[in-house]
Amino acid sequence: MAMKNRWYWAFKHILFGPALRIWNRPWIEGVDNIPESGPAILASSHQSVMDSFYFPLLCPRQIKFIAKSEYFNSPGLVGRLQKWFFTSVGQVPIDRSAKSSAAGMLNSARQILNEGDLFGIYPEGTRSPDGRIYRGRTGMARVAMDSGADVVPIAMFNSRKANPIGTWIPRPVRVGTRVGKPINPHQWAHEQGLDVADHETARKFTDFFMLRLAELAEQPYVDVYASEVKESLKQGLGYPKGAEPNK
Repeated sequence: MAMKNRWYWAFKHILFGPALRIWNRPWIEGVDNIPESGPAILASSHQSVMDSFYFPLLCPRQIKFIAKSEYFNSPGLVGRLQKWFFTSVGQVPIDRSAKSSAAGMLNSARQILNEGDLFGIYPEGTRSPDGRIYRGRTGMARVAMDSGADVVPIAMFNSRKANPIGTWIPRPVRVGTRVGKPINPHQWAHEQGLDVADHETARKFTDFFMLRLAELAEQPYVDVYASEVKESLKQGLGYPKGAEPNK
């Protein structure tokens, strides 16, 4: 399927893509699980900032992620350049007219899916502090239950080693992506006897999905939010209870 955004195509095939292909020799497994056309939610583990480059590089279709609206509204030349870059790489601003950030995310995701595009999201909400798969936020599941679009699990491999937290220049580590089989959220809810409009259904689907993602990524699952772990480590308190490594 042709890229809708010419700059996205240029970044992928001319400006950044070829260098990353040589430097990190990325591989992908299960790419046939990504639909050739139509809307779908691509929910990925989050190991590094470069995940948003490595996976789109290997995906045959353009992926759209949601970004802070400030990236598109800053004044001056820097603001215009920033808006151009984020638009070029397929980012879509959160709907600021919504009453809450959650509603804004849902509205923006709905727009992407209604246009028949791929919506990319990191259910953990932030990068994993140690490579394990952490408790997911329910935003992905709310989008899934609202839209009925298939959710495709994406597991990243070695991107954390190639782009450790705090680094900007990738290291020459081979990076991989494993794509799991699509999950239809409405079918899953029906099989569980759950109401797709119930908030608790979103929580249960999120927990189910994160366990599936951990299995795909060959990583332990930690039933604690990654953001809480990061904050605890930042304060010098170590890992919070339930998140200790090798437990």
